[in-house]
Amino acid sequence: MSTMDLSVKEGVHVLTLTNHDNENTFTLDVMHEYISAFNVLDSYQGDTALLITCEHEKTFSTGINLEWLLAEDEIGKQEFSRLFNLVMYRLAMLSAPSVVCINGNAYAGAAILAAAADFRVMRADRGRFCLPEINIKMVFPPMIVDIINLLPNKHALKTMALTGRAYTGLECKEFDIVDSIYPTEELQQQAFTLAQELSQKDRTVYTTIRNSLRPDVARHGSALGL
Repeated sequence: MSTMDLSVKEGVHVLTLTNHDNENTFTLDVMHEYISAFNVLDSYQGDTALLITCEHEKTFSTGINLEWLLAEDEIGKQEFSRLFNLVMYRLAMLSAPSVVCINGNAYAGAAILAAAADFRVMRADRGRFCLPEINIKMVFPPMIVDIINLLPNKHALKTMALTGRAYTGLECKEFDIVDSIYPTEELQQQAFTLAQELSQKDRTVYTTIRNSLRPDVARHGSALGL
């Protein structure tokens, strides 16, 4: 894979984003690489968990590469939209626990990706989490509405969605957008420790319980043929 690296460390699948020069933005190729990573995890025999992380000093991901998308023809745009929905659904309904380690800015599509995961761990001292679609005149497709509604604080979600406000790590923890925050020197290890703890859970039992808490995502995914 050219924009991310998948490895297995102590029973945890670690997906490290490596496309730092492009701020780990989303393109059609990137969506295919996420799907390939999920396929590898799905075929893994035994209990495990997925940790999505990045070691860039200030950015997790800035979401969709809009310059690339605008240059695509209509067929390309439609295919990207289909795969974007698929990636978010696959992560939300993944066959193992999932943790996203937000080391810096998580904007737009990246914030949606983080919302699809089971747990979010964020850097305390730097980085912002936001849904700026209102400011770039983009609307949320129905599947994505289901995904962002996985965030538990509906007031914070409303504020992000309708104003485009960006929250700091401290605010994200206060408003339950993320589960925990840590200083940068502790962040990666703490995120891995959480993923390792989750990897000890029975995979089938865990995902059955988790998926039962996400009926809208499951129902919408089935309606879309996902």
